[in-house]
Amino acid sequence: MGASIAAVITAAGSSTRMGGGCKKEYLVLPKTQTAGSSDISEAEDERLTVLGSAVSSFAACARVSVIAITVPPDADADDYTSEYTGEYAARKALPQHLLRQEYPAVFFVPGGSSRRMSVHHALSTLAGFKPDYVLIHDGARPWVKTSMIDRIIDAVMLYDAVLPVLSLSETPKELDGGFVKRHLKRASVVLAQTPQAFVFNTLLEAHEKAIVHELMDDVEYTDDAEVWGEFVGPVAVINGDKLNRKITFPEDIPPS
Repeated sequence: MGASIAAVITAAGSSTRMGGGCKKEYLVLPKTQTAGSSDISEAEDERLTVLGSAVSSFAACARVSVIAITVPPDADADDYTSEYTGEYAARKALPQHLLRQEYPAVFFVPGGSSRRMSVHHALSTLAGFKPDYVLIHDGARPWVKTSMIDRIIDAVMLYDAVLPVLSLSETPKELDGGFVKRHLKRASVVLAQTPQAFVFNTLLEAHEKAIVHELMDDVEYTDDAEVWGEFVGPVAVINGDKLNRKITFPEDIPPS
């Protein structure tokens, strides 16, 4: 029997940098920009939302048995009437066949006040499924490919913790008060992507330690690789995908 693989798709943020009160994960992608996976049929992929495209790529991976999607605990008043919960809006943003099928199981988890807290909520809920490994992915990265998800799963089984990265094409600088503090070496600095993958129980334990650290030292962790690196150990890297971009600003969604 193979390893059990779970996935967490984060979509509980407020999308403040998108402007206009819109939630980026629920925006409909242009028809030509929704093919996150070659395994998704043309009919299913025709008019996917940002979240629907990301989730569809994970659902197309036969090795993923359960998908937890973090959602805002309350509706955004600018987008939805007060009786609609965050789960309701997220359900409407997904291809409906994903909610009807038994495998992989898809369910929703109310998020917290930070990304790390939202992931911890999802991990705590997933613990009942007893997965061996978990992949954490930004719901605002709609162009993730199923082939990349498979590569991440292969890598985490070898290294216990892994993330995809991109090399830099320009020279990075570290700033301090409007001046250059350090001239960083381009070869030693990379851009982190998702999905990031980890041994499930070890990551859950690391998140529980992070809760204490955040309360005592007023720190915030920006991704799960940082949590693992702080409380467990090194994180291996594999080559990322330039197409696996994250939507942050309105211009990140290309025109039709």
